[in-house]
Amino acid sequence: MISRVMGLLAAFAVTIAWLASPRATEPARDVGPVPPRVMLDASALLATQYRVEPNIVYLTAGKWDGKLDLYLPRHSQGALPAVINFHGGGWVTGDKNEIALDVLPYLAMGFAVVNADYRLARDALAPAAVEDCRCVLRWVIRHAAQYGLDARRLVLTGSSAGAHLALMTALAPPSAGFDRLCPGDEELRVAAVVNFFGVVDVADLLAPQHRRDFALGWLGDRPDREKVARWVSPITYVTDGMPPLAVLTVHGDADPVVPYEQAVRLHQALEHVGAPNRLLTVRGGRHGDFRGDEVLRVTRTVREFLGRQGIIKMPSAAAPSPPSSSSQASAPARL
Repeated sequence: MISRVMGLLAAFAVTIAWLASPRATEPARDVGPVPPRVMLDASALLATQYRVEPNIVYLTAGKWDGKLDLYLPRHSQGALPAVINFHGGGWVTGDKNEIALDVLPYLAMGFAVVNADYRLARDALAPAAVEDCRCVLRWVIRHAAQYGLDARRLVLTGSSAGAHLALMTALAPPSAGFDRLCPGDEELRVAAVVNFFGVVDVADLLAPQHRRDFALGWLGDRPDREKVARWVSPITYVTDGMPPLAVLTVHGDADPVVPYEQAVRLHQALEHVGAPNRLLTVRGGRHGDFRGDEVLRVTRTVREFLGRQGIIKMPSAAAPSPPSSSSQASAPARL
């Protein structure tokens, strides 16, 4: 019964992943249509096999409550790996509700999912969003036993600003100073990051050739703005002493918002320190403006990458391709 449920959900999830993407501009071309009965059955099973605990407060900062939604199977066999998902929006807009459907492929892969909000620029300037996301990770680790989660198999993900926050949460050491709101003795370590066209170098978005209003809005008008930008840049923390971490990066080489060169720099830096990683380049891809077939292809690539890291078990019919640190392939905006 469990294998049938997961099979139905997998078919349903990859289809919904494409349908839910506001930037999927063409129909999927490399797969046939999902039979209506399969979609109906899988939709019905979602309600009976999974539950949602919404709006759990993980942090209170002044009058702002940080909330997360927790997606869990009603019946599980052992501790589950978990994905923590951060929304995009340039640190100035967006919320977790906008990306609620993004959890479906991860559920089909066997994950529990945490979908979290964080403070936007209107609530607090940088580095508040980074601090909040670090608090989310600490909350998950502290409550792992309560919710049946495996703290050794945590994955962070997001797109654009959300991917930046996923990388910062994973890479920043305690000495970076982002844990003042949520101090603790827990080691904030994750197994992997899935980075969808994330900002790697915030300072680069202040330079004249790449200047972005959303970056200026998040950093604010402060005399040490460039110093703060480097402080909150993931590339700053890719060093020989970084924690063990696998990173999958997806980025279009025609991205007009976050320069593709940032993805290349991250890949090269990770290669230099020997961190397992893979870069999927979308030829002609813009800031998530990818075709539906690419959305489906990247969903499978994510599953294979995480399977190779031992975070999830791969279905026997979908064994991973040979390991490769970098590949040029089509990829999607969102999962």
